[in-house]
Amino acid sequence: MTSLFDSLELGRLTLQNRIVMAPLTRSRAGRDGVPTQLHETYYSQRASFGLVVTEGVFPTVTRRAFPGQTGIDTPEQIAGWRRVADAVHDAGGRIFMQVMNAGRLSHASLQEGTQPVAPSAVASGTAVRDFESRKDCPVPRALDTDELPGIIDEFRHAARNAIDAGVDGVEIHGANGYLLHEFLSPNSNLREDAYGGSPEKRFRLVEEIVRAVADEIGADRVGIRLSPQNNIQGIEEVDAADVVATYGGLLDATADLGLAYVSFMHAEPAGEVMTDLIGRARANGRTRVILNHGFGQLTDREAAERLVQHGDAAVVGRLAISNPDLVRRWKEGLPVTAPDESTFYTGGEKGYTDYPVYTAKTHA
Repeated sequence: MTSLFDSLELGRLTLQNRIVMAPLTRSRAGRDGVPTQLHETYYSQRASFGLVVTEGVFPTVTRRAFPGQTGIDTPEQIAGWRRVADAVHDAGGRIFMQVMNAGRLSHASLQEGTQPVAPSAVASGTAVRDFESRKDCPVPRALDTDELPGIIDEFRHAARNAIDAGVDGVEIHGANGYLLHEFLSPNSNLREDAYGGSPEKRFRLVEEIVRAVADEIGADRVGIRLSPQNNIQGIEEVDAADVVATYGGLLDATADLGLAYVSFMHAEPAGEVMTDLIGRARANGRTRVILNHGFGQLTDREAAERLVQHGDAAVVGRLAISNPDLVRRWKEGLPVTAPDESTFYTGGEKGYTDYPVYTAKTHA
């Protein structure tokens, strides 16, 4: 039986264990999107995870999703991430950067006055925090077909900047209702051109982005995060056959690349849909599958052990926030600290870098 503590060959890396830190929104940057000393400390504290995946990072400020988000566009942002990558590597860790486009889940006030974009002019029906208050997400502007090469180039450029900053690879964010997920989902993508309608057309942009990023930095340094049937933030994927045709089609279409991994969020990773998709993701014999249940379930050790029986590694979110030494705690059967959810997005070191490692004294 596979153990969480077994090593794993993933792309060009050998991970020291199969516990992956999830990409987690923490909103600790300033308006300039530059990582700070706090980011260096936070990520390096968690370097014992087999792989650290960063928060979602914007490729350019007009794609920002929330306040406090970091970017990978300006020289200052790149330099900040270089310090983070160096800190993680100095602590013995491995780090991938998640790159994301907010799509319709944003507001002009977050994007320097630019109207959020999406595959179609369909509002999410959700709200977003900006720098001052919570606001309804507006009806987005539908992207013109001739704008899509620019979207692809933004991901390509961000991936190059990430590698130049010293991270080990890039995870493309195709999940949780943001732009790429909006193209995949039939209720948010109502296009009638080559990028909408059939499953093949809906996954076309995602495939083109994956290929562009793989071409730029090497497929063995590229992962993608997908959340089929994760019906949040305005997404509705209720037809299982369509889900398999869309996501399975994307996996089949990119199988020749040999990506480092596919990261799935799904409430039923052992169910029929996911069994099919996991098999397709692994079919080339090179691509690894890493799994998480999604937002509805806390991934404790027992859940993580089950996940590695279905995939190659388990992705852990909330417990990674409050237990920088979670790998040791699980391995040694030590108590874990519950996260303080009130500090998830508040800024500053409280609830970010002040969670202690385990000692008998801290749990006395």
